[in-house]
Amino acid sequence: MLINERDTRRERLLQIANDMMTAARTAPKGKGYDIIEVMLITDDSIKVLSEAMLKYSEQTGLKFITRDAENILWASAIVLVGTRTQVHSLNCGYCGFDTCAQKNAFSEVPCAINSVDVGIALGSACAVAADRRVDSRVMFSVGRVVQELGWMPGCSNIYGIPISSTSKNPFFDRVSKTPAT
Repeated sequence: MLINERDTRRERLLQIANDMMTAARTAPKGKGYDIIEVMLITDDSIKVLSEAMLKYSEQTGLKFITRDAENILWASAIVLVGTRTQVHSLNCGYCGFDTCAQKNAFSEVPCAINSVDVGIALGSACAVAADRRVDSRVMFSVGRVVQELGWMPGCSNIYGIPISSTSKNPFFDRVSKTPAT
């Protein structure tokens, strides 16, 4: 039997993406609260996301989102990691308020521990990508537009990790086809 790597690339990348989702799910979480949400997008959903990112870039004037929108089209899959908001009642002050009760009056302010949980989950997922030698990059822009699309209801602090398997990582040394103005 002869198997060309190119013929099995997608299947292998999807398995790695599943392993990345498992790593994000099992990452340590503040006070043990399971508030992390993980999702995988592929195929036409990546194209829909790219188009939405282009529109968002135009609306906001954030040109780097145009570059990222073009860039994710190289991905075979994108792992999304976000958090549902839950105050941990630690009164740590990391959110900028002295107590969680003060913070609760401003529900749009995320609990800092939620943000840390997302960071740990992202690190765990990226470690799998690195261990398996796939191209990846954490992208704030992907998560911001996913939040706008409502694909992860009730979540904030969403980030995307596009993955690919090419001879050169398409997510670094990137140049947008759209000139910055």
